[in-house]
Amino acid sequence: MSTVSGTSSTSSTDSSTTTHKTTLDQEDFMTILLAQLKYQDPNDPMDDKEMASQVVQYSNLEALNNINEGVQTLVESTSSTSLTSGVNYIGKSIKSSGYNLTVNDGTVSTLYYSLGEAVTNVTANVYDKDGDLIRSESLGSKGIGDYTYVWDGKDTDGNVMADGTYGVIVRAENAEGEKVLVQSQISGVVTGVKTSSGTVYLELADGRTVELANVTEVVNTAATSTSTGS
Repeated sequence: MSTVSGTSSTSSTDSSTTTHKTTLDQEDFMTILLAQLKYQDPNDPMDDKEMASQVVQYSNLEALNNINEGVQTLVESTSSTSLTSGVNYIGKSIKSSGYNLTVNDGTVSTLYYSLGEAVTNVTANVYDKDGDLIRSESLGSKGIGDYTYVWDGKDTDGNVMADGTYGVIVRAENAEGEKVLVQSQISGVVTGVKTSSGTVYLELADGRTVELANVTEVVNTAATSTSTGS
């Protein structure tokens, strides 16, 4: 996994590399073929069809290996390009598809959500790290548009929740009682970039991570937040 932060970067190079040959190349194939011709039974020599078949098989295998190498090179190149692109986000505030909020020293991050049609009721359900529902708020009816949900950092009983990451699922229903798709987003300031299994992630100042591919907007101001109070 590669990581690039906004304050420092490190790199390391192995002092020695050992390469083990695990595949046959063209030279190996020709050596084997010539050996077969040299030691074949004079009374039962390899016929032209058999020789041609072996050549075709090798050609197909070589072509497949070349394709695999090309794909691997493309993947590595794409990953490197994406990582470099991610570095450009460091220090900027972004919006990304997501639903996780953080509570940090009494400050709660903000959730944004969008509705593609008018609804009669919107409900925001807050879950802790164990997946337990700790708060459910009815937000009333809403029209088409973009909205902000500001959680006060408290559970149903009014207890101030501990610092950490919480999930917020926003649900909506229209006048017919049908569920309406709600698209939610989070925001934060990017402090670093990392890769894992070929996927590039942006690290936010509050500890959350988002996929680079999920970034929807670069904004000029830091993420909106609210204090939980007492």
